[in-house]
Amino acid sequence: MSRPAEGAVPAAIAAPVPAAVAAPVPAAVAAPQARRARDVAPSRESAGGAWLGVAERGSALGIWFMIAVGRLLGRRIARLLVHPAVLYFLAFSPRARRASRDYLARLGQPHGLRAVYAHYLRFGHCTLDRLYWTIGQRAPFAVTRTGSEHLQKLAESRRGAVLVGAHMGSFEAMRAMASHRSLPMNIVGYFKNAKLLNGILDRLNPGLKTRFISVEPNVDFMLKLKERVDAGELVALLGDRVGLGDRVVDVDFFGGRVSLPTGPYFLAATLRCPVYLTFGLYREPNRYELFCEPFADVVELPRGKREEGARSYAQRFAARLEHYCRLAPDNWFNFYPYWKEAA
Repeated sequence: MSRPAEGAVPAAIAAPVPAAVAAPVPAAVAAPQARRARDVAPSRESAGGAWLGVAERGSALGIWFMIAVGRLLGRRIARLLVHPAVLYFLAFSPRARRASRDYLARLGQPHGLRAVYAHYLRFGHCTLDRLYWTIGQRAPFAVTRTGSEHLQKLAESRRGAVLVGAHMGSFEAMRAMASHRSLPMNIVGYFKNAKLLNGILDRLNPGLKTRFISVEPNVDFMLKLKERVDAGELVALLGDRVGLGDRVVDVDFFGGRVSLPTGPYFLAATLRCPVYLTFGLYREPNRYELFCEPFADVVELPRGKREEGARSYAQRFAARLEHYCRLAPDNWFNFYPYWKEAA
């Protein structure tokens, strides 16, 4: 067995949410070019864009094996098989170990090898649960919902909205529950890093009311999103990673500076639709806590101050992400150098 590439994620415990990132804003609706040197998208080696170089590892056969075990032997047995995959990842991914330690230390959490292993294990368990959410088996889980009335009102009024989440817990749980409530969802992102796993899971339940829309820096992309929102559908993005070509701003996050995308806020300002934050936290052994909260009824980016306005929204998002990270410290899954400086 070969070692994984530095920072690579074995397919058996690949991203627990679609590897989505905030969409870059096409030039036709982009902010002015002021301070471009500061706000252009980072390279793959920078803290903000480092995840773009993280490759998906493993084979389709291995994923189908895990699916077969999960279906035939049940969740409890399948969870036991996550441990060797996590140990392998722990042994051969030093950069990911350092990133986990850095994050846990910033929260004032234990950050030794045992704590890092537990962090990886939570990642693996949430990934395994994607199988059950995808095929519509909600019976293994206890689910609590806070703020679901906001989505219900949107459905009743047939009003579209932008949902902004993070690589935290399970976005798959949010996706499955939205589909269960007949709320069409469009997930916007960069899916190359988890193409294998996402493709297999989509084949398991093609009836989910979800579209995956790949980021494309052109006007047609924006028109496609506008059509979806005007039809009363949800457009979902993840706001804690920087994508290819995305404009970024620096914000404060757990005592350090990080780069966050401004795409979600330029997009919402262009579409003139409300924005909600969504998070799905996992608790052992089988509980998911789903949260939805209003973020902005209309995103306002004043002419001449669009970058400053977007930075304000990104900082507000970072503050709310901090809140949910403190609620479930082991639920945030960004295993790459995230801060511009070490803790």
